[in-house]
Amino acid sequence: MMLLQTIVAFIVALGVLIVVHEFGHYLVARWCGVKVLRFSVGFGRPLLAVRSGADQTEWVLSVVPFGGYVKMLDEREAPVDPSELSRAFNRQSVWRRFAIVIAGPLFNFLFAIFVYAGLYMHGLPEARPVVAEPVAGSLAKAAGFRGGDTVRRIDDHSISTWQELRWRLLQGALQRQSLAVEVLNAKQQISVLRVDLSGFSGDDVESDLLDKLGFRLHRPQLPPVLGKVVAGSAADQAGLKPGDRVLASDDQPIGSWDVLVQAIRVKPGKPIELAVSRNGQQMTVIVTPEAVTSNDQRIGRIGVAPEVSAQQSEQVFVRISYGPLESLSRSIEKTYDISIFSLKMLGKMLVGEVSWKHLSGPVTIADFAGQSAQLGWISYLTFLALISISLGVLNLLPIPLLDGGHLMYYCAEILKGSPVSERIMELGQRVGLALLLVMMAFAFYNDLNRLFSS
Repeated sequence: MMLLQTIVAFIVALGVLIVVHEFGHYLVARWCGVKVLRFSVGFGRPLLAVRSGADQTEWVLSVVPFGGYVKMLDEREAPVDPSELSRAFNRQSVWRRFAIVIAGPLFNFLFAIFVYAGLYMHGLPEARPVVAEPVAGSLAKAAGFRGGDTVRRIDDHSISTWQELRWRLLQGALQRQSLAVEVLNAKQQISVLRVDLSGFSGDDVESDLLDKLGFRLHRPQLPPVLGKVVAGSAADQAGLKPGDRVLASDDQPIGSWDVLVQAIRVKPGKPIELAVSRNGQQMTVIVTPEAVTSNDQRIGRIGVAPEVSAQQSEQVFVRISYGPLESLSRSIEKTYDISIFSLKMLGKMLVGEVSWKHLSGPVTIADFAGQSAQLGWISYLTFLALISISLGVLNLLPIPLLDGGHLMYYCAEILKGSPVSERIMELGQRVGLALLLVMMAFAFYNDLNRLFSS
């Protein structure tokens, strides 16, 4: 069931993002008066084809789902009737061709902006930026953080949630900055602590940064009672149900939720005997945790969440929502920040400051699609927005065969006053193909490495 859900979530994600990207090309091409011959989701042999519209555009679903294309009338590809020469793509001004090509990535960014704006307006329950007692010997401990400290600001940025805290620390670590962190302690006293991230390497940035720094989310002590069981998970297959209280794991007493989590994490792929109390009756359940890789460690996971009372939830979570204009502004800022962060990471990969081992391919993306779908529609939409931004950034890279490569040629044409020669474009395509094959090889290797290591 989980495998099927992962496959479906991945296919839906691919379909949505491909349609968004290609629809950008299609729509601007139509606005510029260019005739569109085919709109294809996927490559290769068509599985389904329908013609519609005044131009009898062919709408195609093809067999290979990893991408798509919009085929326009173009003299370089086939003879064009003299009566339609004005509608050929190659006859358009360089500015119109530029607009048509850049529209695909821009639509990916617009999709992410509208998704984030909708989520900001809907309101999301997010963890408060309250830290637990830092790990001994950690940077957080050395900086002076104490359990119960609430982070209010990092440099000039206000902090309202744990995710915002993590994001700002991640950006600071990538730039190796020294950050001023304003905190409110348990006695309601305000102080400013200094977190020096100048000594962090690329590998530290790629792993779980907060663990490296010694930051942990403050949360009340929770009883080992199941509040949610993910459908199709190891816990669901074993027969566990919401409301079950776990008394012991392999005859070891379980007194809190954290103890239960740790007992499961250390047994990836190994059966665990849980003593469970349900409706006053004690029973034994055998569950085999799913083996997953987290921060280069193989851990167990069964797909459950704790039961949290309203009072406990209030201590940990805050629901933040904004009006339409504020939501739009924040979504634009978030999309911009993620885009710039992605470019900086790629730049550091090129100069060797960050390892290529975390470049992800379709297997990893499918895994994340399945996981986010299991967590609910909000997580899945957030995943779609993030992947849409990544797709937009990737397509804007100045690599021939990608949209960014064509834009590079058009910029050269604008500067020199004439199109780039066919010879240069041919050489560029060869170089671009080689670069893409290298990137794909790294991505597939990393996917297989993660798959076999887990």
